Amino acid sequence: MITIFSKIIRGEVPASFVYQDDKVSAFLDVQPINPGHVLVVPNQEVSSLAELDEETGTHLFRIAHRIAKALRQSSLRCEGVDLFLADGKTAGQNIMHLHWHVFPRFKGDGFDWQIGRNRLELTQRSELDQTAEIIQSVLAP
Repeated sequence: MITIFSKIIRGEVPASFVYQDDKVSAFLDVQPINPGHVLVVPNQEVSSLAELDEETGTHLFRIAHRIAKALRQSSLRCEGVDLFLADGKTAGQNIMHLHWHVFPRFKGDGFDWQIGRNRLELTQRSELDQTAEIIQSVLAP
């Protein structure tokens, strides 16, 4: 399935680009949290981190990092920066083309991350260690 982001990257849909190279594109979100809200996407259409090669993933974050730095140095109102990536529908991903949100924050901007009622209580160290071992057992070198 062709996503809106692929159409933007191919020039079929207009966008306000802030960066583009052979692997990554970054453009302004049309429904921004705040002015300067940028989406950083791989040019290759992949829906999840699991589908993305590590080199492109590293480059994707490098560009998101550079944009965050640029937002702080710009004349846009920016007292902080949020970086957000939802990987999968359950995580809140609504366009199935992997993307970082990079957006400036400032006191009183009206945006709030709400932690759900299902947040776990303080977890025992033994349980955390067991969970860490599960992840380590399948973590690629």
